[in-house]
Amino acid sequence: MSDEPAITGHARSVVVTTICCLAGIAAGVVSAAYVGTGDAAATSTTAVLVMGAFVLIQYPLYKVIGVGDFGVKDNLYVAFMTFTLWFISYTVLLTSAVTF
Repeated sequence: MSDEPAITGHARSVVVTTICCLAGIAAGVVSAAYVGTGDAAATSTTAVLVMGAFVLIQYPLYKVIGVGDFGVKDNLYVAFMTFTLWFISYTVLLTSAVTF
């Protein structure tokens, strides 16, 4: 058995990007459901904590899938992409005042 990761190269990049984007969108929906979409929800820091939890949840998932070790650049990429998609999806849900 070799020490090489199960997923390498382009497939690794696609897997990491897909999981980051889906986690960001899911974090936005969970933030809207848990915190709400009213005026007070827009200033709540709990939504940011939900997004942070979704960033941390991804790392065990990557290990299960077989994605190799992450460096500083990879960790920043995961956090940035998750934050960006969370911000976009949560903003859309806040401005359209969706109720769950």
